[in-house]
Amino acid sequence: MPRGSDPDIARQLLADTFQRSGPDAGALSDPIADTPMVVTLEQLRPYELNPRVTVNPLYAEIKASIRERGLDTAPAITRRPGESHYIIRNSGNTRLAILRELWAETKDERFFRIPCLFRPWPTQGGMRGEIVALTGHLAENELHGTLTFIERALGVEKARELYEQESGGKPMTQVELARRLAADGYPVPQPHISRMRDAVQYLLPAIPSVLYAGMGRHQVERLSMLRRGAEQVWSQRASAEATAFADIFQDVLAGFDTAPAEFSFERVRDELVGQMAQALGADYDVLALDIAGLEGRQRVLHSTPTQHPAPVPHPSMPASDAAAVRPTVPPAAAGTPAAIPSASPATFPGDAQPVAMRTGSSEATASQASLPPASDPVKEHTASPAATTERLQSIQKLVADHHGEPLPSFADNVVRAIPVQAGGLYPISDVWHIEPGLDTPDRLRAHIVQFAREIASEVGEAGRIAATDHGGVGYACDAPSATGGEEPRSPALLALLNALGDTADAGPLAEALEPLLRNQGSIPRLSDSGLVKLFRLLRLARRLFELQAGTGNGTGAMP
Repeated sequence: MPRGSDPDIARQLLADTFQRSGPDAGALSDPIADTPMVVTLEQLRPYELNPRVTVNPLYAEIKASIRERGLDTAPAITRRPGESHYIIRNSGNTRLAILRELWAETKDERFFRIPCLFRPWPTQGGMRGEIVALTGHLAENELHGTLTFIERALGVEKARELYEQESGGKPMTQVELARRLAADGYPVPQPHISRMRDAVQYLLPAIPSVLYAGMGRHQVERLSMLRRGAEQVWSQRASAEATAFADIFQDVLAGFDTAPAEFSFERVRDELVGQMAQALGADYDVLALDIAGLEGRQRVLHSTPTQHPAPVPHPSMPASDAAAVRPTVPPAAAGTPAAIPSASPATFPGDAQPVAMRTGSSEATASQASLPPASDPVKEHTASPAATTERLQSIQKLVADHHGEPLPSFADNVVRAIPVQAGGLYPISDVWHIEPGLDTPDRLRAHIVQFAREIASEVGEAGRIAATDHGGVGYACDAPSATGGEEPRSPALLALLNALGDTADAGPLAEALEPLLRNQGSIPRLSDSGLVKLFRLLRLARRLFELQAGTGNGTGAMP
């Protein structure tokens, strides 16, 4: 083949043989997998939705470490589609701020060019990328434990907004939010979400300084319980034209947004109850009792029920007999009226036979079969069941724990001399023990007058009981009058209530009963032990009369 001339070869080489038909790429696309890369401070920005609002408490220590050692780990970065700059993906905003400071101070190139790990922006589109970035920041900060409660709460609220946008604007329940957060790697229990929302909606506008200074979940919970309980009491007592409770609560709380170290929950509660009592014209102690009761109910409803382990049967005992096993009753605490010695150790019915008899001869088996079935001590000692639930029954225990003393349990102490259970406005589980929250004159009088009304209501005479404002026992009872139409028990019962109450015309019965309650000069009142024995005497006498009348068939709640 003849060789062409040099001009022909040059012309062919310069000819436009291959041409691009598509547009020119302005920039390279981002990697589709995790890729190490080096970026400059000009290319990298902090994450705009970073939940951290306050300065990291370890800022100075981190800065000193980076100045000496540089970055120990490469921060993870990402980039939104169409953006020109990179952002921190899940953790590293504090380190980025420190690098900017060090670059401005030293102009050292190692603080300007940063080795990073690029992670692609999620391809699902919509809000998914924003959700992954936000939950990543929350999870990383949770691992380091450096976010305040209010910062976490604001982050969770922002996550709720993003989830709702992802779902087309559909409102999201707290349970669903907890499920979605857990699925994205940031598990938060639903009760915590409830407290977080309360903190953002009701506490943050009033005490931002205290919250950002580091108020924890425990204090936030107490304030939330207080607000809910007080709001419920306000709605029950306030008139339609009264000031909105939200305004009162915000005004009271805002007065304590000063020095975080001096914040006192007790002072907030005292001020709130005082303001409510003044606005409603109500008694301070009555309001405080009502609010405390509702606080306790809220606390129990949002707490995890205590799991009690089942009793372990004896290894040699058949499974059918395991249910009959009951522990020996522990002795009462020394110094209490319940510490009454007995002739023999107290055991439950059915426990007197040794375990060996259960596995012995047929005669032993027959004697076991002839024994009466084990009774239920709780049922036997219940006069009338209190209208409550298992969760609400632990309210008093929580209050007692708060005061630092144990609360007697009806189920544990049921075979002692004192406990008895009766329902009513103030349910009774122990006739002797007085809770610390009740042990003040005004609160004792409030309970006394209520019990007097409930007792009088048994004969249809509750209207004869009236509360008194002047000291004394707290109530007055009209003297019984014989009209012929009253209930047969009415005269005796009203005479007793009249004698125990605040009455101006004390009769012979009132004078006779006076030593039961008060000291009279040199004459001491009946001792605590004597009063306990009097209660027992009345109980046994009532039972004796039932047996003699032939009505004691054991079918009642308390045989």
